[in-house]
Amino acid sequence: MSRSRAILLTLRNVHRPSCSFSSSSSSSSLGFRATNKELNQMIRSGYITEARKIFEKLEARNTVTWNTMISGYAKRREMTHARKLFDEMPERDVVTWNAMISGYVSCGFLKEARKLFDEMLKRDSFTWNTMISGYAKNRKVGEALLLFERMPERNAVSWSAMITGFCQNGEARRGVELFLRMPEKDSACLCALVSGLIKNEKLEEAARVLTQYGSIDSGKEDLVFAYNTLVVGYGQRGQVEAARGVFDQIPDLCRNFVSWNSMIKAYLKAGDVISARLLFDRMRDRDTISWNTMIDGYVHVLNMEEAFDLFSEMPNRDTHSWNMIVSGFASVGNVELARDYFERMPEKNIVSWNSIIAAYEKNKDYKEAVDVFIRMNIEGEKPDPHTLTSLLSVSTGLVNLRLGMQMHQIVLKSVIPDVPVYNALITMYSRCGDIMDSRRIFDEMKVKTEVITWNAMIGGYAFHGNASEALNLFWSMKSNGIHPSHITFVSVLNACAHAGLVDEARAQFTSMLNEYKIQPQMEHYSSLVDVISRQGQFEDAMDVIKSMPFEPDKTVWGAVLDACRIYNNVGLAHAAAEAMSRLEPESSTPYVLLYNMYADMGLWDEASQVRMEMESKRIKKERAASWI
Repeated sequence: MSRSRAILLTLRNVHRPSCSFSSSSSSSSLGFRATNKELNQMIRSGYITEARKIFEKLEARNTVTWNTMISGYAKRREMTHARKLFDEMPERDVVTWNAMISGYVSCGFLKEARKLFDEMLKRDSFTWNTMISGYAKNRKVGEALLLFERMPERNAVSWSAMITGFCQNGEARRGVELFLRMPEKDSACLCALVSGLIKNEKLEEAARVLTQYGSIDSGKEDLVFAYNTLVVGYGQRGQVEAARGVFDQIPDLCRNFVSWNSMIKAYLKAGDVISARLLFDRMRDRDTISWNTMIDGYVHVLNMEEAFDLFSEMPNRDTHSWNMIVSGFASVGNVELARDYFERMPEKNIVSWNSIIAAYEKNKDYKEAVDVFIRMNIEGEKPDPHTLTSLLSVSTGLVNLRLGMQMHQIVLKSVIPDVPVYNALITMYSRCGDIMDSRRIFDEMKVKTEVITWNAMIGGYAFHGNASEALNLFWSMKSNGIHPSHITFVSVLNACAHAGLVDEARAQFTSMLNEYKIQPQMEHYSSLVDVISRQGQFEDAMDVIKSMPFEPDKTVWGAVLDACRIYNNVGLAHAAAEAMSRLEPESSTPYVLLYNMYADMGLWDEASQVRMEMESKRIKKERAASWI
């Protein structure tokens, strides 16, 4: 039986059937204490409705009883219920007023909170600090400062709240000035200032303040939080040497797990796995985060041998440890081992299932990905957006519109689609032949700020040979301020190739290089050569090939060879076929293309010679190729 259920049954037994107390027990402080404690436990366990029913049936209540119910509602942000009890309460104390003010502040109802604050006859430091923090967190620093200056007696929480408020609102300089006004520099306030300065990208200022006012050697061991925060700040920004300098200032006895783990993460973020491991080996004690951080570092650089060795040594593995090993083996292409450790996991979560499903999808083992998904549902694990993104990619890989539509229905019923899900839906529908639904989903997206979304739709139109729609969408994308990527230009150039738009393709290629500073890759050159060759402009196509900063691959020469067949350019076709053969000596593709071109032209002697050359080299015709 759960703890919450046990409390509920206990209270029901205590107050059955009428839930009334005798007058003597009602007036007893011992009786009040027991009842209030039980009500508090009930509320904390989530049974506030049941607690309210019992509260209403009590013959007598003291101030704590009322406060227990009001605080319960306020913490749950049910301020209507809290206010009703507050107004009905015969006598209120400071705790009552503070509970209401704190509840209103947490809900962002600052006017209601301030009205109660002004009505309150006796305020304590908690009252003042709650209002100051509420104003500061809601970007009303001026109001917060006015209250702070009026405050009869400030404590460390007051100073810290105001310093944090300045920093959260981008006024770090005023935060420093306020800190300097403090009669005694409190460690908590110093930590708040350092953290605030870091969030405002003022790391050097944070380091200066910490060095000047926060020497751990002076016995202020509670300052280790500030030092750790600075280590993290430098580490996140790639300043690993500065992070190490701060780490080294922390005495050995003062370093905690966060100190060590933060420095290890800083090294790993900078790609320095060796230094991270040296630090890891120096640790006298390690927590689960220490082990997982180091394992994750090895997984990230695909060093599964070291990752697995640490995993084997790890004394207390958690689900995250297992998930990293599963995803790590999948990343290096060892899906069998990934599945083996997936099956060995003592406890799986959604990340575990997503990792193995994604592994099969990336390995193009689509059937197994679907089978794991079915098993996942049978075992009661609900899919999340990551799961469904992978399954939509599986549908795309299988070109299975029916499966994709089933996944779409699950999306609509079970999750709030995020951008990757929408992108996967757009790609799935377009690649499965339903470009209309693909565009409908694209148009339904309220926010289209990611270039991947536009690439998916432009790529869909290019895939279907609809150049005009692809180019119109490309221009719309640019007019919306979306910066195209190299993938965008691959789709645009492919669209131009389908429509024979040579001048447009050249213009976009030049724009990519000069306007957007994107260095052309093999795919861009291949598409440009393709569109130029298809128009019979072979000299221009060869000029493009000669200008390439790297050796052309089979896709470039394949584009030339395909165009040569259309225009019966025998000489260039032979040169292109030879180039393809050098790149892939065992491939039959160039021989089959050359043979078919000769056959189309009625040059049977030359065609026969190609076939004999292929046989002499013992090159077997690939299944997808055919002699025409």
